[in-house]
Amino acid sequence: MSSPNPSSAPNPTTVVPARPGLIPLLVAVTIGILVSVGLGVYGRLHEPTFYAISLAGFSSGTAVKAWLATVAFVLALVQLGSAMVMFGRFPRIAAPSWIGGLHRWSGRIAVLVTVPVAVHCLYALGFQAGEPRVLVHSLFGCFFYGAFVAKMLVLSGRNMPKFALPVVGGAVFTGVTALWLTAALWFLTTSGLTF
Repeated sequence: MSSPNPSSAPNPTTVVPARPGLIPLLVAVTIGILVSVGLGVYGRLHEPTFYAISLAGFSSGTAVKAWLATVAFVLALVQLGSAMVMFGRFPRIAAPSWIGGLHRWSGRIAVLVTVPVAVHCLYALGFQAGEPRVLVHSLFGCFFYGAFVAKMLVLSGRNMPKFALPVVGGAVFTGVTALWLTAALWFLTTSGLTF
């Protein structure tokens, strides 16, 4: 009987690499979670100023926030539709050459529109849990920006798993939808479509 070939024997010190892209994805998600938690902790510990943003032509700071959030939600719908076209989810619709630009710019504008709303909510009101709607809104506010950071990291990462971008993109869409439902839609249905 011959001795086994040493080159064919498994090496007990060999480390089996993780699936390609899984570590960068976990790093992106971890950073997103840290952003979410950091915003929540800041919002909870910060003493609210109750100073409202206001723009000429609007009746109140709350009206400004509701309409800016509505613009962001409409742009999020554009993001969802353009992503579905780009990734072939509508088989009978060929992706036009301009769809990528529409997707990028609608996302950029949506995030820019949310910034004054987020700054006002975080600085003037803080993280509040006085009633269920407000608690859900506070939680989703933190979640949205954490998911957004994770999405930006996934976009700039290399060798990410194929499921990563749709999942984090879906998380961003879920966050902005929940924010709109728990604040802007609530305001517009209780106060009317006022400016």
